[in-house]
Amino acid sequence: MWGLAKLIKFAARIPSKFMNHNRNWRVVTLLSVCFAVYILFSVLAYAFHFDWKPFKNINLISEIIKPELINKKEENSNFADSETKQNIKKNFELYKKADLITNFSAETNEASLVHLVEKLDSLIKNKKGKIRIAYFGDSMIEGDLLTKKLRQLLQQKYGGNGVGFLPMQSKVAPIRETSEIKASGWSVTNFMDKGATNMYISGFSFKGAGNTSFTDKTLPHNTFTSKYLIFGRNSGGATVRYDSQNIALENSGNVNRQLLSKDSLRTVSLKSNSPTTPFYGISIESDHGIILDNYSFRGITGVEFKKIDENFLQEIQQKDQYDLVIMQYGVNLLFRPDDTEYSYYVKLMTPVLEKFKKAFPNSDLMMVSTADRAFRYNGEFQSAKGVKNLVETQAKMAFDNGFSFFNLFETMGGENSIVKWASMEPPLANKDYVHPNGRGTDILAKHIFDAIIADYKKFTSKKTVAQ
Repeated sequence: MWGLAKLIKFAARIPSKFMNHNRNWRVVTLLSVCFAVYILFSVLAYAFHFDWKPFKNINLISEIIKPELINKKEENSNFADSETKQNIKKNFELYKKADLITNFSAETNEASLVHLVEKLDSLIKNKKGKIRIAYFGDSMIEGDLLTKKLRQLLQQKYGGNGVGFLPMQSKVAPIRETSEIKASGWSVTNFMDKGATNMYISGFSFKGAGNTSFTDKTLPHNTFTSKYLIFGRNSGGATVRYDSQNIALENSGNVNRQLLSKDSLRTVSLKSNSPTTPFYGISIESDHGIILDNYSFRGITGVEFKKIDENFLQEIQQKDQYDLVIMQYGVNLLFRPDDTEYSYYVKLMTPVLEKFKKAFPNSDLMMVSTADRAFRYNGEFQSAKGVKNLVETQAKMAFDNGFSFFNLFETMGGENSIVKWASMEPPLANKDYVHPNGRGTDILAKHIFDAIIADYKKFTSKKTVAQ
């Protein structure tokens, strides 16, 4: 078939006797030939799905004969791209909402904790399987505050028993209601020690000829649970004395998780026979249901995780896989009453978030904002001047690093909520205007629980519609 340019040249050379020597007639003829060519190309394009990009926009029958069929190929090829673009539409302003777990998707009917809700669905359906949650925080969750109630609510609804992770030794053990830890003889290394190494994600490591007695107060009597020892690399031949028997320790990596027993005991005891082996703690947990570990460390902001190697984190995930990782920090950044700028925190914390994202690639990661904190301004207590800026900064870090986000500040009630909580009868917060008390943290735990349930309902609603 001749090209369009050749046809035009041919028409221009038509003998003038056929045009009655009229130059205007030549123009009419040229236009007629071009129109005929266009018609021919249009029919061929429709009949044989012929596709030539320069011609596509001037198809003369595209508006006459089922244009959707002509464009079907283009629509199909672009469908995946358009769906992807739709899926990545974000709305940062969602961070301002209380009681909402958001991954900033503009489609607010989509679940944010995608991995968790799928695991919950499987757990409900199959009545077996384990979901592990790691909850990191500062003194706001110290002594199992907040996590105690959240664990209880989740286990009541989805099954599971056991307090989860317990360190070999703890300064706040006397105030922890969910467990009892009696320890002596341990040499302790933690986040705050200069040059500290071999620490677990709890921020602590224990060595020496120490011994500890653990009691899980959350367990109903005659409830079977598995007791795991979590420890670091040893030189071989290491043993522990566990409930009157010596047990040889495995040595498969930098992080080891070894089953010690499976029984209905609520109290167990352990003594190190290997002073050079780093010990981290034990985990008391059922074989099915929800297991929630509390990793609290007073006075930190989260940047301390820079001291833990990414490969070490990956080994933890391999031995003790977490489905949801929650990080609640911020109140310790509000230590000066007039601070309002937190770009320095972004610089320090972003590498930590990136590290966690690489180490836990298949887990849901969620950042919980700072709660309210108050200082005395002009003679009365009011919310810190920088608290709203800090919440926005944390939300932006979550947004930029692919974390979900929960606004604890707005969920508390927003500005001056900590003052109101401390003034209630009975009070929901301490008079330091920093820490919600047990009643207050139980309320916050219920809000987070309800947000998780709401996220799961989004998943089931969409699944029902699809079916």
